[in-house]
Order: sequence, then structure tokens, then C-alpha cells
Amino acid sequence: MTTVGFIGSGHIGGTVARLAVAAGYDVVLSNSRGPETLQDLVTELGPRARAATPQEAAGAGDLVVVSVPLKAYRDVPVEPLAGKVVLDTNNYYPQRDGAITELDSGETTSSELLQRHLSAARVVKVFNNINFAHLATLPRTTGDPERTALPIAGDDPDARAAVTEFLDRIGYDAVDAGRLAEGWRYQPDTPAYGLVYAADPQDWSTEAPAGADRVRAALDAAASPA
Repeated sequence: MTTVGFIGSGHIGGTVARLAVAAGYDVVLSNSRGPETLQDLVTELGPRARAATPQEAAGAGDLVVVSVPLKAYRDVPVEPLAGKVVLDTNNYYPQRDGAITELDSGETTSSELLQRHLSAARVVKVFNNINFAHLATLPRTTGDPERTALPIAGDDPDARAAVTEFLDRIGYDAVDAGRLAEGWRYQPDTPAYGLVYAADPQDWSTEAPAGADRVRAALDAAASPA
């Protein structure tokens, strides 16, 4: 059985961990504050979960979810992630992360920065465009007409296939956006960011399923940042 490691176990990381455990995965959780701060979440998740350091979670995971503020991406351990599929949930928020010139100019994307840092890993951008509360409530079984899709992007086709399989098991379809450079299509302030899963564009509190066709249309409607 595949083990999923988590570097960062906040709103998105914790929600993905809950979905993974429900789907039968083992999870190894970590954060920047230490394993002892994750005991409540480990207790909630049960025997399939344990807490560890980021280095240990990176080494233990067959798939590894990185869910840390972008400004901390250089703290993600490099060596234990070599060759592994890394699921990057991050977004660039200048008010939190500080200005990053190459992102402001559209020269590159946040996931490409992580891929540059993790040069031997296989990064796939996913889970960054959906509110964590919606992520928790929108999963559906395969074939359900109200199944929601999430966009993915990555430079390695096999890694994208592995993430597609993981999404399927936790209750989501995938829309393949292509290479990491296409990740801008579902970053903040694009049609595919958040709003695509909201029942009311003026009130994000109520979620609504968004199938592959709707997500693809939102990706196609994005205006280039360059």
C-alpha cells in the first residue's frame, strides 16, 4: 500500500491526509513545529497515520505532498525526495511571501521554483486552486455524474499519471494541464482558482461540483500573466 508523506499539515495538507486515509493510504505527517504538535490530527486519523519530521516524512512517502508557504520552499528537504513524485499545493501570495520578481514578471511559476529546488524529484502542481473546506466535501465515487475534477501540471508524464491515480482513489477526476509552465492557468486570480468550485461567485461558502469540461474551460479562459 502506498504511503503518502506530508511536508506541511495545515488546512490543505490535513484535508488531503484525511482523504488519503479514508481511501486506504498510510500517511506520515510533518510540519515546521515538530511531530508533537500533530498528535491531535494523528489521533483523529487513527492507526494509518503517524507524525514525523519533514526529513522523515519525505523519506517515508511514496508520494509526498508539499504544502508549505512559498517563502519556505527552500526548506523542503532535497535528498530524500530524489526520484519521487511531489504534489505541490502552493500558491504565490506576495503579501505573505514577499515580492518575487521572476513570478511577478511571469518569467516562471511557483511550482517551477519548487522543481528547480527539487531538481531530482518529479513535481506535479495540484490542490492549489480549491478551498480546503470544498476539497473535503466534494469527493465522489468514480463515474458519479457530479464528480469534481482538479487540474494538474507537471513535466513528467508518469508523475502526472501517478497523481491522476491518487486523485481517482480519493474521489476526484484530473484535468491534465500539461507541463509545469502551464500551472499559471490555475494560480490565484484566474477563472479556475476557487470560483470554479463555488455555487455563488459572490459567496465562496457553498461549494458546487465542477466536472472536467468546466475546469478545462476555466483553464482555457485564463489570461497569460506575461
